Amino acid sequence: MSAATLPDTLTQQLRAIGQSHLVGHAATLDGASHDAFLAQLESFDLISLGNYIDEYGSSYTPPPPPASIEPASCYTLGGDWDVNTYRAKGEELIRAGKIACFTVAGGQGSRLGYDGPKGCFATSCVNGKPLFQLFAESIFKAQEKYGCVIPWAIMTSPLNHDATVGFFESNDCFGLDRGQIMFFEQGVMPSFDLATGRLLLAEPGVLATNPDGHGGAYKALKVSGALDAMRAKGVEQLSYFQVDNPHARIIDPVFFGLHAFAPDSSGQMSSKMVAKASWDEKVGVFCSVNGRTEIIEYSDLPEDLAKRTGANGKLAFNAGSIAIHAISLAFIEQMVSDPKYALPFHRAHKKVAFVDPTSGESLSPDAPNAIKLERFVFDGIKLADQSIVVETDRVEEFAPVKNATGADSIGSSKLLQTERAARWLESIGVSIPRKADGSVDAVIEISPLSAIEPGDLEAIDLPTAIEPGSTVVL
Repeated sequence: MSAATLPDTLTQQLRAIGQSHLVGHAATLDGASHDAFLAQLESFDLISLGNYIDEYGSSYTPPPPPASIEPASCYTLGGDWDVNTYRAKGEELIRAGKIACFTVAGGQGSRLGYDGPKGCFATSCVNGKPLFQLFAESIFKAQEKYGCVIPWAIMTSPLNHDATVGFFESNDCFGLDRGQIMFFEQGVMPSFDLATGRLLLAEPGVLATNPDGHGGAYKALKVSGALDAMRAKGVEQLSYFQVDNPHARIIDPVFFGLHAFAPDSSGQMSSKMVAKASWDEKVGVFCSVNGRTEIIEYSDLPEDLAKRTGANGKLAFNAGSIAIHAISLAFIEQMVSDPKYALPFHRAHKKVAFVDPTSGESLSPDAPNAIKLERFVFDGIKLADQSIVVETDRVEEFAPVKNATGADSIGSSKLLQTERAARWLESIGVSIPRKADGSVDAVIEISPLSAIEPGDLEAIDLPTAIEPGSTVVL
């Protein structure tokens, strides 16, 4: 084959979906650049891509609003359900090796002022342990506690994959066996021009692409072989969480007991929620839409519903998502292999710099010019036969590190870390100094190697009281 030609079948497919400009552009390339361009083009299902361009391009019509939106029902804290029974059932699953962890970790720490994978960012409130270490130690402790091996799948991105793997290996995987950790990259989607539907070039011989969203995790699990590898180890359920939440309780027997055995759960996909801090808090909201549980983005929930209160004066739509889910491997297999379970794409109109395929000139638009497509992991909820929502305490399980300052920052996270540690210690009788406003008058870090829930603290030597103004690591 000449270096200036594409295979006939590929050429025909590109022309059929309105991408003849790429055929012409390929003719200007030679050698390695041509081969790389060919490989990138062949990595995509072009026929499906053409359909997406038609569906989400200039003629895109937003779906109509749901006919019925009601608050989702949930298993509330202190509700009338048997915590101990579901804990016992969940512990059986963990001990039997049926639970694995899955972390979405494709982001960089740029918003935190950190040049590297977000999971490598120093986060714990005293020792500055990075997020990855906190999760690794939680898995290590759970393995010790339940006498099992817990596989861990970590989805990176092309931007941070090598740095993430290198970070783990240079730290001896924080005590875990390298063989139980599976790293794989998130997929990408080509960006295309809004007006013409033409795929854009980031540079000569390279398509402009964007990550395909955390919903791409399902396909990435399958394509990478991680899904089959976990199934071969006897895993049946995944504990899904995002890398920026150091308080995520990644091995929770009560949650998995409910997910797998509650009468109103199909055991396909379940979720955790916290009560919203305010009607306009920027979190997705669990709703019952036409009788099925799903998450509605905060920006898509009508304001009158977001502000609605019940007879108790509390928000009616108060179930905020914290991106923690239990998902069965069988359900993931359905979503990636059965068209009936295919996740929708979400459309974002963005500014995308590109190269003119004919002249080679680099162009930076002043206004949004392109469409980026991504899938959301939570869209799997509405595909489940029966999906349950379980309430948890905000301090216990939601201390996200998203921003350098302000809300959801490293500063706010560290305060929550100390508050959770103080609550755990108080629950077993340790005296905690508190200021007039109720905040803890100390800085306290509890290593996951010591405890992953309050009861674990009973097995270690503890002081009877924490001194005011002190810094404590347990």
